[in-house]
Amino acid sequence: MPNLLLPDISVNKIAVKVRATSEKKIKSGHPWIFSDSIIKQNKEAKTGDIAIIFDSKKNTFLALGLFDMQSPIRIKILQFYTPDTLNEIWFQQKIEQAYQKRLELLKSDTNSYRLLFGENDSFPGLIADVYNDVLVVKLYSAIWFPYLSKILPLLLAKSQCKSLVIRFSRRLQSHKLTHGITDGTVLFGSLNYEEVVFKEYGVNFLTNVIYGHKTGYFLDHRHNRKKVGQLAKDKTLLDVFSYAGGFSVHALVGGAKEVLSLDISTQALEMAKKNTQLNHFLGTHSILAADAFEGMKQLLTAHKKFDIIVIDPPSFAKSQKEVEKALHSYARLVRLGVQLLTKGGVLVMASCSSRVGANDFFNLVETTITNSGFRFQILDKTFHDIDHPIQFPEAAYLKCGYYKIF
Repeated sequence: MPNLLLPDISVNKIAVKVRATSEKKIKSGHPWIFSDSIIKQNKEAKTGDIAIIFDSKKNTFLALGLFDMQSPIRIKILQFYTPDTLNEIWFQQKIEQAYQKRLELLKSDTNSYRLLFGENDSFPGLIADVYNDVLVVKLYSAIWFPYLSKILPLLLAKSQCKSLVIRFSRRLQSHKLTHGITDGTVLFGSLNYEEVVFKEYGVNFLTNVIYGHKTGYFLDHRHNRKKVGQLAKDKTLLDVFSYAGGFSVHALVGGAKEVLSLDISTQALEMAKKNTQLNHFLGTHSILAADAFEGMKQLLTAHKKFDIIVIDPPSFAKSQKEVEKALHSYARLVRLGVQLLTKGGVLVMASCSSRVGANDFFNLVETTITNSGFRFQILDKTFHDIDHPIQFPEAAYLKCGYYKIF
């Protein structure tokens, strides 16, 4: 039983027709219908109502979605091509399908993973992350309130978690109709501590599931953290934008001699220190609280050099108009990074800006390395981990390049 009474909200089914351009995108499996694409609906809608989209000429079924009256993406699609009923059986099937995609990861010494990744698992605007025995569900849209009483028990059963925390996006936190539920509420079970210890590939981490960024941690870089750990034996490493020290800790456990975590947030660096203390290693760990650009300049002035530099900045382009500025910032980071590397050292450069495409990003990194007077060898290029499947172009945000610099 939930700790709070979950909302009982009635929903309507609404027949919808959309413009030809939108129909074409739906037929290709794209999950978004914008408000200006709707040309006809048989009644007024409220958030959470079921939209049944029909072909405008043949009048046949195209897709099933949910209305979001607070978003320019007016309908978020859940089901394509074949009519179905949005009930407990449907939710159970979709959750099971999502779980099956993660099975290979769960065979490893890992008990933290993304069980549902929004649109990519047929749950647009909903994220479900597992940290050991705690499930964190984050809502980015109010469309899910009428369905929480069906979905949450199914997620708990599948994940075998003992407690469930609900988190809201900033936009949803300011929403007037959250039905008495607040961000960070423990909806099922209980939590003795806000901070939960979990494992990824045998390495221990701590996350705050009530107040931590996103759902508490960044699970999408898990495979890259493991890879850096495998490269780090007997090396020195600089972790730029280190946040809670994910790359730093994997490097130390992997046998790094010396690791420096650089982040502007002293709170994040304290969490990085806690994470190192959860693990056994022989190397040394230090922190530098500074703006990434200024901190790297300080290290250059001090004539510091590193065998591996990981640069994993936050999203620099949250809108299309910010793309040029983002590219400029990436180039600045690369120029600083290559100067701090030992000869033959490895630059690991990442981007989580969905508006900067992978080809543009990698081309920028490689051109900047060359223009800075260095040669490089591409060791690898990686994208999303197994628990972040990608089903449509806008969902592809993460890319990471590994470059040996000469």
